[in-house]
Amino acid sequence: MDFKEETIKETSVYKGNITEYTVQEVRLPNGKTAQREIVRHDGAAAVIPFINDDEIILVKQYRKAIEQISIEIPAGLKDESDASASVTAARELEEETGYRANNLSFVTSFYSTPGFTDEFLEIYEATDLYLAENPLSQDEDENVEVMIVTYDEAWDLYEQGLLRDSKTVFALFYWKMKKSMKKD
Repeated sequence: MDFKEETIKETSVYKGNITEYTVQEVRLPNGKTAQREIVRHDGAAAVIPFINDDEIILVKQYRKAIEQISIEIPAGLKDESDASASVTAARELEEETGYRANNLSFVTSFYSTPGFTDEFLEIYEATDLYLAENPLSQDEDENVEVMIVTYDEAWDLYEQGLLRDSKTVFALFYWKMKKSMKKD
């Protein structure tokens, strides 16, 4: 079966600093037409910063879209000057936490919500961390609190509903998998 939808027309409704909102008229495989609302996004990178096997760095911040505090792994948008997502991940780790990593390795990548956005997220694991002497400063519109939490504390935050964004939930289950592999 053919699943491809042919774009007949695309209209940009709004272009902001982070996203662009478009409306597409598409031809479905059965010949009928439909409308698709799409959020275009330049992509992002996130980092799972391990202090050791039982501690991780998270950041606490207010997220206006959900009108609540969210506890997350460090992450951010790719800048035009970033040569790769690993550069983005390293920069965001330093900006948001003040830490740098001697080891940064790719873990996975995925589309965050392909039903309406093309946002592509790449996740890295950071180990052998150290505090930067003169760390990069946070973005002007960013207010974050650094948290160093244990494995059990992270799961408690998840159970309390404070750790809920997809990249951080992934990081939590990734950590669980790593710990179970060490036991074997």
